[in-house]
Amino acid sequence: MADLKLDFLVIPTYNTLTLAVADSSIYPTDPPEVISPTIEITIPGFNTFIGDFVPNSFNVYTSSILGITDIDCNQPLPDGVYTIKYSVAPAYDNYVVKSILRVERLLEKFDNAFLKLDLMECDNAIKTQSSVTLNTINFFIQGAIASANNCAEFEANKLYIKADSMLDTFLKNDCGCSGNNYQLNFY
Repeated sequence: MADLKLDFLVIPTYNTLTLAVADSSIYPTDPPEVISPTIEITIPGFNTFIGDFVPNSFNVYTSSILGITDIDCNQPLPDGVYTIKYSVAPAYDNYVVKSILRVERLLEKFDNAFLKLDLMECDNAIKTQSSVTLNTINFFIQGAIASANNCAEFEANKLYIKADSMLDTFLKNDCGCSGNNYQLNFY
């Protein structure tokens, strides 16, 4: 297996229930003749999942597949830093490891905050302030992802927590829009 180059991509599913890992390896034969393709996924707050990995394929994992919940009882996967290792036998020299920051739940909360903002009814000052707040939150989310991609897990967690806290505050406090300003002054 001299020409073997293992690699994978974590593909966004835009779904809190799934984690998708696509094989992007280079194999010396087509179809690949690999022995014991295995994936290990370290899930934040849970045990490490070890299972089969289908080469040259798109592998999708749910909470029940990963052993977090009972079979066919899928729940949202936790956000946080995931460590993923893909290996083939002999595993001691044929593997690739990556860490990613999963933020699907936080992004879902961000989307809900954005949709809560009624841009057609808010007066300009409130609309501007809410936009600035949401842009700041998005900046923290992107900073958390960038930090995790550069092995700065502590900073990634700090930025994630800040974004989550700001979203909670934003969602708790309505944007102040009643629609009255628009109806009285512009309709």
